Amino acid sequence: MRRDYHQQNPTVFHINPRLRLFAALIFLLLGLIIYRLYFLQIAQGDWYLALASNQHQISSQLQPERGEIMLHEKMNGAVQLYPLATNKDFAFLYAIPKDIVNPSILAEKFFTFFDKPQLETNLKDDLKEQGRLSLQAEIDAINASSYSEEDKIARIKAAQDLSASKQQQTEWQELKEIALSRLLDESREGFIQAYLKKFDKPGDPYEPLQDKMNDEQLLSLYAFLASTPEKEIKASDLERRLDKVVFKIDGEALVIKGLDFNLKSYRFYPENNMAANIVGFVSYVDEKARGRYGLEEFFNEELSGKSGYLKGERGVSNTIIVNDREYVKPEAGSDIILTMDRGAQFQACAALDAAVAKHNADGGSVIAVNAKTGAILAMCSVPNFNPNNYQEVRDLKTYNNPAILYQYEPGSVFKVITMAAAIDQGKVSPSTTYNDTGQIMINGWPKPISNSDFSSYGAHGVVDMNAVLENSLNTGAIFAMKQIGPKKFADYVQAFGFGEKTGVELGSESTGNIDNILKNKVREIDAATASFGQGLAVTPLQMLMSYQILANQGMLMKPYIVQEIRYSDGQVEAFKPHQVRQVISGQTANTILAMMVNVVESGHAKGAQIPGYYIGGKTGTAQIATAGGYSQDKYIHTFIGIVPIDNPQIVMLTKIDAPQGAKFAESTAVPLWHDVADFLLKYYQIPKTRIQDDVK
Repeated sequence: MRRDYHQQNPTVFHINPRLRLFAALIFLLLGLIIYRLYFLQIAQGDWYLALASNQHQISSQLQPERGEIMLHEKMNGAVQLYPLATNKDFAFLYAIPKDIVNPSILAEKFFTFFDKPQLETNLKDDLKEQGRLSLQAEIDAINASSYSEEDKIARIKAAQDLSASKQQQTEWQELKEIALSRLLDESREGFIQAYLKKFDKPGDPYEPLQDKMNDEQLLSLYAFLASTPEKEIKASDLERRLDKVVFKIDGEALVIKGLDFNLKSYRFYPENNMAANIVGFVSYVDEKARGRYGLEEFFNEELSGKSGYLKGERGVSNTIIVNDREYVKPEAGSDIILTMDRGAQFQACAALDAAVAKHNADGGSVIAVNAKTGAILAMCSVPNFNPNNYQEVRDLKTYNNPAILYQYEPGSVFKVITMAAAIDQGKVSPSTTYNDTGQIMINGWPKPISNSDFSSYGAHGVVDMNAVLENSLNTGAIFAMKQIGPKKFADYVQAFGFGEKTGVELGSESTGNIDNILKNKVREIDAATASFGQGLAVTPLQMLMSYQILANQGMLMKPYIVQEIRYSDGQVEAFKPHQVRQVISGQTANTILAMMVNVVESGHAKGAQIPGYYIGGKTGTAQIATAGGYSQDKYIHTFIGIVPIDNPQIVMLTKIDAPQGAKFAESTAVPLWHDVADFLLKYYQIPKTRIQDDVK
């Protein structure tokens, strides 16, 4: 029946073709909408969610304040803390190129202000270095010649005198200025073009320029840029108030069109170079601070603290709505308190700088420790650097701390260690004698080993062990070593701390090298030369701590430079003196101390004497090892002294690297030691015990 109905009404279910097309379009549009929704909400959902979040939410990692590194300072009778490393707001300078009127003029001014002074300094240093290398090449040629030693010395001195006099000649000065001007012009264009790439960019709203300017630099720059031939503006006329430079007299803002700055917190070192090799510096990568070298690196985790986090909604007028659950407060870094005192460190570093300059030396070190505890009182090295401007350092080696990293052959200061080992074994005593012939042959070695004074003094004859130290006799050190044998001698050398790190809280410490005397079968020549401090390598701190053993009844202490760490939650971690091991007996230590007094009273270290105190010490003058032998004209001078000898309080090492015009340590390292020790005795108010000196 249904079929009849269809047959009777054929037009009822007939669909118009236009309706078919319309329906197809509707289905197609619905499909496109469904696909678009899938694309937006599923395929690209995360991206659009983040985009929306950026419009309606704000999130940020909150950087903690880095902890300070501080030392002690005596002020008006009280002891307070003074920062070696702290945090300070600096100006971050940037350009707004779209507002710059004349890019070329601004580029020229920026070159004159920022680059020209440093470029001139660098070029002068390069010219000076060229002169030094030329002189050294001439000296090397003389040393390699067949002239007699006496003639070589005379020719080298003549070459040095000629070089020095030439530097003072007017004609030479004029030639140097012409060369400097030419080099400056050659370099200038590159700097100008670099600035123009930043300044000459119409429409550009932002170009970073300088990332760490202190107030003095910022005010000087603004004054320089704002000055005209008609009106000079001085930096002293200006001051910074928050993020504006204003005139002091009326507070009116000084605006430099196309230039602006904001404030950012950076690491700041108030004492500049004074403890740079100890402290290190902080570099910034992606706005994150990280310690490099020294204490900044060794304690980077403690100093850094922990980052916080902020997440919230943007409200009306761009205000931020924060939920407590979405805010984590940053945890400030810990403060590091050092064992050192600012006055002692300043004086030691100033004296070292003066000594290195006086002797035109390659460098030097001063280290002083508390004789009983091993606490470091002062540690200075040259060369050094300003950690506020660490990026200006041209040689990366300058960042290192020579007092703990660089190894050297110590020379005669090591004879005290050899003598202590022999006395501790009961094989010699101060009164033990031997016949000094001035030089000695060693089996398997083609030429004799001589005393340093053999050419001028000859043989000393029958002498005791006191005379060995007083006159610094190489043959006597070999004699003492032979009494206990190379194996036992090597055991003592290890026990004194050589060949291992001291463990001081500073990075990049070296172990030294005593491998020559640790072999199963030690060559006689290696044991012989080691007895007077050659053929083995030590660090200045290792050498100093071996004398600390003598000053502390034979007990080796671990040197330490950190007194305590103060955490942000109020907890304090104190660093206490730590005994490493008993190396020699107290009796042996006292015996050696008495023998060392004789060196200062009657030997090569008379310049170390300070009225009111008994002082013991030993000098060392060692040739600098080179490829295939030793330098004939360069030496390392060392002096280590203990004061007062009857109740040791301070053990100090002074070291001068390759001084010119002085062959022995008594002329360089000893006077330096005297000056610093004299200050420390007064500064720490260490009582005098030698009354007869006061009577004199």
